[in-house]
Amino acid sequence: MFTEIVYLEVSMRIEHDFIGELEIADDVFYGVQTFRAKQNFDITGEHLKDYPAFIYGYAKVKKACALTNCELSLLDKEKCDFICKACDEILTGKYNDQFVVDMLQGGAGTSTNMNSNEVIANIGLTLMGHNKGEYKYLHPNDHVNLSQSTNDSYPTAIKIAIYDYVGELFEAIKVLRDSFAKKAEEFKDVIKMGRTQLQDAVPMTVGQEFHAFATMLDEDLVRLEEARKLMLEVNLGGTAIGTGINAHPDFSKVVVKHLSAITGDTFTSCPDLIAATPDCSGYVHVMGTLKRMAIKLSKTCNDLRLLGSGPRCGLNEINLPKMQPGSSIMPGKVNPVIPEVVNQVCYHVIGADVAVNFAAEAGQLQLNVMEPAIAYEIFKSIKMLDRACRTLAEKCVDGITTNDKVCLDFVLNSIGIVTALNPYIGYENSASIAKESLKTGKRVRDIALERGLLTEEQLDELLSPKNMLNPALSAESREHFAKK
Repeated sequence: MFTEIVYLEVSMRIEHDFIGELEIADDVFYGVQTFRAKQNFDITGEHLKDYPAFIYGYAKVKKACALTNCELSLLDKEKCDFICKACDEILTGKYNDQFVVDMLQGGAGTSTNMNSNEVIANIGLTLMGHNKGEYKYLHPNDHVNLSQSTNDSYPTAIKIAIYDYVGELFEAIKVLRDSFAKKAEEFKDVIKMGRTQLQDAVPMTVGQEFHAFATMLDEDLVRLEEARKLMLEVNLGGTAIGTGINAHPDFSKVVVKHLSAITGDTFTSCPDLIAATPDCSGYVHVMGTLKRMAIKLSKTCNDLRLLGSGPRCGLNEINLPKMQPGSSIMPGKVNPVIPEVVNQVCYHVIGADVAVNFAAEAGQLQLNVMEPAIAYEIFKSIKMLDRACRTLAEKCVDGITTNDKVCLDFVLNSIGIVTALNPYIGYENSASIAKESLKTGKRVRDIALERGLLTEEQLDELLSPKNMLNPALSAESREHFAKK
């Protein structure tokens, strides 16, 4: 039997830049500068195509710029139309695989800008009926990049992407918030012991505990929305350093009008484009808000792991869903793997905040060349938090159950409930009861009754959930319980 080997001839085209000429496969839509960047930057293994919102952000920027240049009579309508059509094609997602530059790159994002310029130009050329690379009809720099620099188009595309990604994160946070809120309602009558410094404190309900988890996420939604709004101010039109060289005097004013229409969001131009060009403080604020959320989310996961610890030698107040066998050597062990993985996501986000801070600080004079690192860390952090929230909700919180008897026994046997008696019998008596309870193992209620400090009826009322779980102290109540 003979195996036939078929050799497929790959059509090539020649492109050039000021460094020289290169052969490029004719089936790709990117050009020579993207090809060089692809060779130069093999760093993270993650590329522009892995963050579609960034690609689409750039397409929206280029479309807005084309419409602006046309309105200001700097670009003829035919070229404008084909640039816009090419951008619309990119927005469908069918060309994502053409954005091949590594997320980390030297050159302040120039490779990303040129990847966009070249793909848009070559899509436009094919729509016009020309071959890829016939740039005399539609040029990546002269036409697609007209009135722009990497230094204004790149940060604008980053801001659009962050704005959109945070919008997606909102939905994930709401999913997790709602999961905790549902459990708060389900567990509203399950009384348990609260703890401070890992020591017995005062009673609460599991519902109150889970409601607090939901409340923290609601706060994060507010803070993220505040940070997100900073992304709506852009330096497009500032070109290289903010002076607007090679752009029409009205460009920055007109382009935000078109950008707002394309995106459906209200973008504005920075009041001082020179100040805005190297300024990365908006990114720092967004990343800091993500870190804030990560810290709180990690704390919540720590709590879930503690509350579910055991089952025989831990707190064992709640049961986390069993997701997988927990040990290769200890049969029957089941680990809290979902909170653990979310913890690790949070650690990554906290570390990313440090990276963004250093990158933002690293700008010199009229530009910060470290924006690729900033974009990469923020994008990755948002996507990881998005998946982490949904995973925690669906694979953990939604399936949590409580061990009601365990929770109640902790309360009844706790020394901490003596706090509920303190306003009525005094601190010294309360401390004495606590000391005896620790020494003898007797319940607080029984000791107070033995000492005649309160009647059985008074103890039943004071140690009822109604009085222990909510503010109940008043002058009238003190007078009431003082009567024997």
